[in-house]
Amino acid sequence: MATISRPSEALKIIGKIPDKVYFAIVDSVMLAIAVYLSFVLRLETFDVSSFEMVILILTASLSCINPLVFRVTGVYSIVWRYSSIEEMLKLIASVTLAVLLACIVTVFIGVLHPDNYFLPRSIPFILLSVAIPLIVYPRAIMRIVAIWQIRRQNHNNGAHKKTLIIGAGSAGSLIMREIRLNPQLSLDIIGFLDDDPAKDRQFIHGKMVLGDLKSIKEVVETYQVEQVIIAMPTAPGRAVRKIVDFCNNANLPVKVMPGIYELLNGNVSVNSLRPVQIEDLLRREMVQTNVSSTAGIIKGKRILVSGAGGSIGSELCRQIWRLDPEMLILLGHGENSIFNIHNELQESWHRSGQKNIGARLQPVIADVRFPERLRAVFEEFHPEIVFHTAAHKHVPLMEINPGEAVINNVLGTHYLLETCQSFWVERFLLISTDKAVRPASIMGATKRLAELLVQRAAATSQKPYVCVRFGNVLGSRGSVLLKFKEQLAMGGPLTITHPDMERYFMTIPEAVHLVIQAASLGKGGEVFVLDMGEPVKIVDLAKDLIKLSGKVPGRDIDIVFTGVRPGEKLREELFLPSEDYHHTQHPKIYVAEADRCSQSMLHDLMEELRDSALVNDQERMKSLFFKLIPDLHLCNLKAVNYEQSFAGHGQAAS
Repeated sequence: MATISRPSEALKIIGKIPDKVYFAIVDSVMLAIAVYLSFVLRLETFDVSSFEMVILILTASLSCINPLVFRVTGVYSIVWRYSSIEEMLKLIASVTLAVLLACIVTVFIGVLHPDNYFLPRSIPFILLSVAIPLIVYPRAIMRIVAIWQIRRQNHNNGAHKKTLIIGAGSAGSLIMREIRLNPQLSLDIIGFLDDDPAKDRQFIHGKMVLGDLKSIKEVVETYQVEQVIIAMPTAPGRAVRKIVDFCNNANLPVKVMPGIYELLNGNVSVNSLRPVQIEDLLRREMVQTNVSSTAGIIKGKRILVSGAGGSIGSELCRQIWRLDPEMLILLGHGENSIFNIHNELQESWHRSGQKNIGARLQPVIADVRFPERLRAVFEEFHPEIVFHTAAHKHVPLMEINPGEAVINNVLGTHYLLETCQSFWVERFLLISTDKAVRPASIMGATKRLAELLVQRAAATSQKPYVCVRFGNVLGSRGSVLLKFKEQLAMGGPLTITHPDMERYFMTIPEAVHLVIQAASLGKGGEVFVLDMGEPVKIVDLAKDLIKLSGKVPGRDIDIVFTGVRPGEKLREELFLPSEDYHHTQHPKIYVAEADRCSQSMLHDLMEELRDSALVNDQERMKSLFFKLIPDLHLCNLKAVNYEQSFAGHGQAAS
């Protein structure tokens, strides 16, 4: 039989024992000691022979009950090297439960035994006060050793980048904890900054809150900070902008935790950190959501999303999918985009361990311009709620192709609404745009007509068919931000049509988040308008993007003004001058009491509009637009040369 000749060999053998087995053995020993010590303290003597049988019964009961309790509560599944206060509290609660149950069993056995073994009433309290430290100590020692090993590894890794964390809330605390557990990151956290005066000079994971955000310059110079991490996922864009501007001027690398909409279904970790993006400079305060109302209209329902492969449509599918619909129908005419979102949702479902995805996720290649195809889809899947995002959206391109804009945006909406009414669809929501307000473009005019069609359908069906109107979304296909990034990658210049051009901006997740919320508010015929915040000058957006790339506007990258294109307005509006609007129960969603044209006129002219669109009769379409939309102010409906809209030498921005 092999013998263990040296203590080091014994330690190696112990190190190979699984934690569950190791702690089960240690706990049994510690609890036996705790029972003995509790009687010693109670009797104030080491001679406890008079209670020998009671001690044996209590020890045996505790040895049997404790492993069962620890297994049920999950104590033996905890990795104590990485434990936190939550795990320690679970351990204390489990020990308390085990001691109480063991004492009850001991009293019960004592009563049934002929000799009536008596358990002193003070023993459970004394035993609990002794058992808890004895059970906690081995685990605490393991945690301390793990922290010591991490710090030694940090020290051995050599040079560390001195890093300042902006934000001493839960996000900053979790980032600090992850950095300590990942020595390979080679980050030396010198402290925190936070505007909460209650946190000033307080310690978080051993690092002090050194002041508020106004003291960033002093802290950076005093501690020779080499990097800044912004850990404020709910901070508004203006706060992030100030920090980024300072870091850029000081040549400090800066990373940021994503905004709240990117973290809704993820965990805060070091892997979440990324370079600052333009979306961070435009983000706003977190929007509160009535989760019960949004989940209530989606869960267990058959949902159809038209244009499901587009920027808005695909994000809408992601957020709807998380709300557990009975079926999600991904409808679109672009096979590649539908293929991509279908695969993405399939992967997310498989990662969650769920099955039977085929019956719940249905990709459908179809075009809203063909009513017969729509009827076939509805007959097969019978959707209960429809989100209509499919539309042509590019203003200059639709100026050249007005007939196609009418066929897709107006007639497509018309056919989809008729199909929904025929199949008794419960809810319908149209994604509209601020360009529908006093439209100056073909695209805006077609979206305004689409709004009118939804209002007519709501009036005839008496169902919650509604519109949601909002401005530009960052990162959508063809958006100015993507154009700027492409131009920046080519070395510039960044082209802007006019120095005073302004737009409302919102991130795609935030817009979709509010769209689903608006769907739960609809009663029928409303035009909901999302609170877009303050408009942003496009030239400021361009300058910020250049700065984030590490370059200087006007020196490294030029900004050139090319002239306003047909159909463009310098400033968009969210409401018509004649519209009354008021808050809904959601602070970020308004409802506009929109003007409605005659339903009979809309019905009578729809066929004529279709005929003129099919042959691209622009003058006839223009005449019909003016009849249906009194506040229309189209500048020119004649075809324009798209390439010429970018022509001209322009003027470099200062």
